[in-house]
Formats: sequence, C-alpha cells, structure tokens
Amino acid sequence: MAAATAAAVSCCHGCWLLLLLTTAACALGAGGSSLELLDVESLLLHADAAAASCHTQERKPGTTRMPVVHQHGPCSPLADKRGKAPSHREILAADQRRVEYIHRRVSQTTGRARRKRGAAPVELRPGAPSSSTSPSSLSSSSKSANLPASSGAAVDTGNYVVPIGLGTPAERFTVIFDTGSDTAWVQCEPCVVYCYQQKEPIFDPAKSSTYANISCSSSYCSDLETSGCTGGHCVYGVEYGDGSITVGFFAQDTLTLAYDTVPGFRFGCGERNRGLFGEAAGLLGLGRGSTSLPVQAYGKYGGVFAYCLPATSSGTGFLDFGRGAPAANARLTPMLTDNGPTFYFVGMTGIKVEGRLLAIPGSVFSTAGAIVDSGTVITRLPPSAYEPLRSAFAKGMAARGYKKAPAYSILDTCYDLTGHHQRQGKIALPPVSLVFQGGASLDVDASGILYVVDVSQACLAFAANDDDTDVAIIGNTQQKTYSVLYDLGKKVVGFAPGAC
Repeated sequence: MAAATAAAVSCCHGCWLLLLLTTAACALGAGGSSLELLDVESLLLHADAAAASCHTQERKPGTTRMPVVHQHGPCSPLADKRGKAPSHREILAADQRRVEYIHRRVSQTTGRARRKRGAAPVELRPGAPSSSTSPSSLSSSSKSANLPASSGAAVDTGNYVVPIGLGTPAERFTVIFDTGSDTAWVQCEPCVVYCYQQKEPIFDPAKSSTYANISCSSSYCSDLETSGCTGGHCVYGVEYGDGSITVGFFAQDTLTLAYDTVPGFRFGCGERNRGLFGEAAGLLGLGRGSTSLPVQAYGKYGGVFAYCLPATSSGTGFLDFGRGAPAANARLTPMLTDNGPTFYFVGMTGIKVEGRLLAIPGSVFSTAGAIVDSGTVITRLPPSAYEPLRSAFAKGMAARGYKKAPAYSILDTCYDLTGHHQRQGKIALPPVSLVFQGGASLDVDASGILYVVDVSQACLAFAANDDDTDVAIIGNTQQKTYSVLYDLGKKVVGFAPGAC
C-alpha cells in the first residue's frame, strides 16, 4: 500500500492544481469572504526539493526566534534525499499511536483509569569495557541501573523541527519540538549498545566546558517522572508508545536558542537510544511539566512561547520565546491547568462550518476536554462532535459538485479533485472554525482543512475518537499559519492568524 501511495504521488508530480479556498468565519450568504490561492503539490510531503522555495522567516538579532520546518519536508535538514520518506499511511498510523498514548495518559492522570508507570523497566547495562574510570559514561559503571521508564508520546509522526545549540562551544543540532513532552534530550557519546542514525554528529559532552551530570541526590533528579542512579549520577529513561526508547544521564549544559542562551539547562544525555526519530538529534520538550524548557526558563522568558507552522512543507515558520513572542492580534482562551501536567488543556465550546454554529451539545466538549498539541497531525474530536462536522462539510462539498473518493487510513471523508483544475482552475471549500472559551476562534487556514494524499484523494483533516469521553486533540494540520501562543504565567493559549 505504501508503494501504491508513493506511485500515486509520483504520478501527481508536475500536476499544478490551484485551490481557491474560502477561509471566512461568516456564512457564505452573509457577506464577503477572504480567499487565498494554494498549489496542491505544495501540500504534499513528498514535494520536489529542487522546486521548493523554502522561504525563511526573518531572523532578528537579540531574540530567540528559530526557523521551524516540517521534519519530512524538502526544507528539512533531515529530509531523506533518497526518496525513503514515510508514506502518508505510515504517518497517519503513527499519528494514531500518538493519539492512543495521549488518551491513555490523560485518562490515567484524570483518574478515569488506574495509572501505570511505563510498560516495562528499562535496564541500563554496561557497554563495552571502558578505559575511563570516570562515571561520565554508562559503560563505566560496574552495575546496572534498573528503572521503570516513563511513557512518552510517539514522535514518528508529522512533527516539526528546529535548530538549537548545546554546549560550550555550542554545537548545532536539529531536534523535534513537542508540546506533548517535558524532558528534552539528545543522543550523546559514548553510545552504550546502540544509538539510532542521525544526520548530524552526535553530541560529545567531553567537548563542552559547561557540561555536568546531575547528582542522584539533587532535587532536579526527583523532578523526573521516573529516574535511576548509577555511579552517583541521575539517570533518566523514556519509552515511547511505538517501542522507541532513550536512556542516559540527566545532565545540564548551556542551551542556545538563536541569539540567546539558557545556562544550566537540564536535559537527557542519551547514551542508549533506539527508535523512529527521523534522524533528528533529539527532542525539545515544551510541555507544562517541571523539566520542560518553558518551566526551566520561566525566570528568563516568563513561561511564554509561540510557534507558527508553515502552510506547506516547502515553507518555514518559527518558534520564539519570551514576552516578544505574542502577537497583538492573538485570540486568547483560558489554559485549563487542573488536568495534570504536560498537556495544554483548553475549553472548546463549538464548531462552525460556513459560519454556522453546529448543533453540538455543550456537554460533549466539557465531558471530553480538549488539548492543543504540536505533535498530533490530525485533529481528533468526540464522535458526537465529529459527525455533525463531517455531515456539514460533506453537504457543502456536494453543493459545490465534488466527487467523493474512498476513505484513506483514519480519514473517512475524501474527495477526488482530478480534473477540476482543468475545468475551473480552482475549488471552493466550506470554511471551518473551532470555537473556544472566551469567544476565541481558530478559523482553520485553507491549508489545514484538507489532508492531501494526492489529487485524487484529498480528505477532511479531522477524525473521530473512539468514545465521547476521550479528550479532543487540536492537531498541527489545523494550526498551520497561526502563531499559537502559550503563556504559563497568564494561563492562556492564543491564536493569531497569518503569522507565517
């Protein structure tokens, strides 16, 4: 099936199809609407790297603004030039694994199920004999450290990456950033047993004058959800839902964000790593937990950060920290903080299609709750909310004369756009808006309404949860082009349109 998908994408290559997409929040009959033109090929992850413009956001000296690109897009330094990027089906399957993890974690945290501390212990075994007697390597310890690994959200999905610097002098690394994770980590030398392949050289802490392992007796070690101890040094371990793992020392060093630095940043120095991380050097955790970057650097940045995800894989967005990050036109909604750490909960109250509020009981969203997540690709909704959305969207597409296509993976509302560019040069989509507490709305950008597998199969980029009690997740497809603001101090989440 993956080969068939790749073949379909290849056949589509060179076909130019303009989508004229309506993005107004008002009903079509109630006034004008704003329009924008998009090229369907630019929405495909496997776009031609040679044709990609890879526009970059302006870098501003003295700020933390870093460029954001799609992990698998042609502008990513991690992009596989050999054509071995994951298929859409693989990405969506991984996305489902992440969603299932989030649902389990939220259920455990909120008491709807008994908490389980990791699937299985991760054992830190000594590697090859080391000539060094220093406890700076797991291989130098004569004992194993056995700890229950904390669970992490699968990151082998449609994630976005940023460049960071680590150490003194700073070494540059490309890492996944994730609001669904807290502890940051990178692969480190020496690798014990194994490390996965990454594009850039692996971080060598011995070359950094500011690196230090954290003691087992430190309060920072107890900040970890689970921790172990070897040679007097704190050890972390994370096991992800897809079987990927990272294990190593919990350490501190200088983190560089664009033109700024965070001295003494605490992170995992992974010496035993395995998994589907797309050749990224590691992960930057942006959750609400005590080990995350926003919390660690609260005194410096006030717990404020914002990112913008580009409309296409050949575009560039940004990740920024501090009070300069919020946009003046951000639509704010309260951040709900009584549902446990890590995730960013918000109060979702409704959905609009073509400016009309759908008939969804308020209890549907209050029962499930909702989180905003940078790592989930497709927005998940309670079935009682998804069904009215699907029905209204399908009605709007039928009125415009578009032919249905077969379902694809988790996406059940798909359309065949073949030939429409030849007859019209454009298609019009029903605009979709997500409504939150306080009147804030996210009027989904044109690029976030459909998930385009190829010209013959473009699907509504939403899916239903299994049950109305499963938390809703606002995925990154629907966040495209918005500056998504998180302010831990003021406890708000915001959405500012047209930021990248």
